[in-house]
Amino acid sequence: MKIVILDGGTTNPGDLSWEPLEALGELTVYSDTPPELLISRSKDADALILNRPALSRDILMELPRLRFVGMLATGYNAIDIRAARELGITVCNVPDYCADMVAQQAFSLLLCLCGNVHRYSELVRAGRWQEAVSLNAGACPLTELSGKTLGILGFGSIGRRVAEIGLAFGMGVLFYSRNEKKAPVGCRQTELTELFEKSDVVSLHCPLTSETRGLVGKELLARMKRTAFLINTARGGIVDSRALANALNTGALAGAGLDVMEQEPPKPDDPLLTAKNCIITPHVAWSSREARERLILAVAENLKAFQEGTPRNAVN
Repeated sequence: MKIVILDGGTTNPGDLSWEPLEALGELTVYSDTPPELLISRSKDADALILNRPALSRDILMELPRLRFVGMLATGYNAIDIRAARELGITVCNVPDYCADMVAQQAFSLLLCLCGNVHRYSELVRAGRWQEAVSLNAGACPLTELSGKTLGILGFGSIGRRVAEIGLAFGMGVLFYSRNEKKAPVGCRQTELTELFEKSDVVSLHCPLTSETRGLVGKELLARMKRTAFLINTARGGIVDSRALANALNTGALAGAGLDVMEQEPPKPDDPLLTAKNCIITPHVAWSSREARERLILAVAENLKAFQEGTPRNAVN
């Protein structure tokens, strides 16, 4: 079996081994693949392993040998799943491999906002220590999480882990999911509008679909408390960037912590780059060494199961 990894550089920049996949066939690894080289690098592959390259119907139809697509990720919105199914191509993702790390990053962003860590650090580095001390009751307030309400949109493995951490901080937890879910004591399932109205923090952990694209826009943001924070470690497209930037700049929302954006990397004129009290990290919540090791092993296990005729984690 010919196996091609199209963009292995983000998963394994050189600190890990591809040995689990090397054991399953003839492996070719590219650090990154620009769109113009995607077909030429993929045309002889029986199995493609990738994270971010998009596989449209037109591209899939150019790859007659292809029978397996292994996602180096949980999300698979860049793949035309219907076309893959029609062409007999199995697509498998890797759920749960980074649940702990993404939940940790969500709280890293939240704690930075609650403690105004970024602002205080800048003031101290600028030699303005005493001025910084005087701002804690005004421009740089500290926010205590205990007793606050955490709202979680999406209650899969990551959302559940975020809920557990919130409970450990003494927060009450509301969550929204399309399906009824069992939850730890201290958590309550609720409707979407109530979640946004009553939460002091809303953390997004749902997939990007046609239903969720732009879901968090002007209407839902207007329902949030002026003192509330929005955290997004899911997908940038779930949030309307302009609506969020406007809410931040007008004081309708206290702050936002984002690990994802609608376009990555963002355009220089993206309104969130200059929005007030908006912390942005470059989609790295998934990428601890531990999580990346689990990811490579899980992708190899998915491919091995496919080779044995018992696919696992198939999304189509």
